[in-house]
Amino acid sequence: MSERTQQKGPDQSPATKSGRRLAAQLAAKKAADAKRRRQAWAGGLAGVAVMALLIGGFVWIDAKRSDDKPANQAGATPSASAPAPDAPGAPPAPQLPEGADPALGTKPTVTPGTGDLKKLTVTPLIKGTGPAVQKGQNITTNYVGVFYKDGKEFDSSWKGGQPATFPIGVGQVIPGWDQGLVGVTVGSRVQLDIPGELAYGNDEANAGGRPTGPLRFVVDVLAAQ
Repeated sequence: MSERTQQKGPDQSPATKSGRRLAAQLAAKKAADAKRRRQAWAGGLAGVAVMALLIGGFVWIDAKRSDDKPANQAGATPSASAPAPDAPGAPPAPQLPEGADPALGTKPTVTPGTGDLKKLTVTPLIKGTGPAVQKGQNITTNYVGVFYKDGKEFDSSWKGGQPATFPIGVGQVIPGWDQGLVGVTVGSRVQLDIPGELAYGNDEANAGGRPTGPLRFVVDVLAAQ
């Protein structure tokens, strides 16, 4: 072996230099891969956070829209629903029909009936001068509902401060309303004495919390279209 070869240390060999370069390249690649994984993880978390914010925003907007809906839209069945909650801050009832009796702006006092109620009875209390309600129209009403026998109130649109709008004569409300309000003129106040079979029935066990037996309603017809 020559003297020049003997003096060449192991760190000076081409193989060793090549190995160092390869090790450095591998280390750099591992570091780059690790950095990309960290960036991808951070990006994924950021995406999840953005989606959560968007979903939360949509839910809030939808809830806001629901809160802004009127309490009684067309198609509602006020006489077949649970009593409206008291709402002191609710908006007042709309203006009365042109030429209507000012008494329609005041909640009526409803007294109990007498005797046995055998059939639907419609009693005009105030005669309106508007057009007659037709089957299939949407009518707007204020109403008070009481038990016929004792006069105890169970439902009233006046509690919520808004009248109720719903289709009439098409099965969306109890039969006593469908039969009793078609033909009534706009601007009228009528009393409906409704036997149980034309209201919610007479069986308390199957009533689902709704009032049973004969009922009395006083209804103000404010509009029909």
